[in-house]
Amino acid sequence: MAARIPGLIALFDVDGTLTAPRKVATTKMLEFMQKLKKVVTVGVVGGSDLVKISEQLGNTVINYYDYVFAENGLVAYKGEDKLKEFINFTLHYIADLDIPIKRGTFIEFRSGMLNVSPIGRNCSQEERDEFEKYDKVYNIRSKMVFVLREKFAYFNLTFSIGGQISFDVFPRGWDKTYCLRYLDEIHDIHFFGDETYKGGNDFEIYESERTKGHTVTSPDDTVKLCTDLFLSEQDG
Repeated sequence: MAARIPGLIALFDVDGTLTAPRKVATTKMLEFMQKLKKVVTVGVVGGSDLVKISEQLGNTVINYYDYVFAENGLVAYKGEDKLKEFINFTLHYIADLDIPIKRGTFIEFRSGMLNVSPIGRNCSQEERDEFEKYDKVYNIRSKMVFVLREKFAYFNLTFSIGGQISFDVFPRGWDKTYCLRYLDEIHDIHFFGDETYKGGNDFEIYESERTKGHTVTSPDDTVKLCTDLFLSEQDG
């Protein structure tokens, strides 16, 4: 078996890249990642906590990948007065929002960020799918982000739309590029993500000078691209 390519890592977003949004990775994908790991160093970076990432990629996710960056690799961010002001305004905004369905858990407090969902994270998968379609027509999330960005400009926050129903809010510089500080010894970093457009939660790391960014449209697209980049010579 050929040795792994030194100094190179394939770093993956989770939702929309290794799995369908909030779905479990297929057996085919998990087996492909193990095949890829024999050739290059493999890592995942996601905004969710380790529990949620493990639900999607398996309870042995830490053993299956060389690097796992949950919550973008961040530690707790405190600032209670600002936090309360932001949450109060956001909840009032959602209360006044006229959308077909609202459920529960509109704001989820994670270690390195807030996750805001206009419909609420307690919605079913069917309701997620419907909101995603509705949002593409009426731009509920992007309009909300515009208002919050203007209102709290002095907080120095970054807003990143991702997945089907929510967007992340975090201090500027605490996006997925934060995890790169743990990869100082690796000089060839290939990042794969689906939300690589400006405002998407993969944009900053995709655009980073330290990475070679690749946009993918689905888990199948990820497999095809990685095969072309890293495995074609081994399989040939």
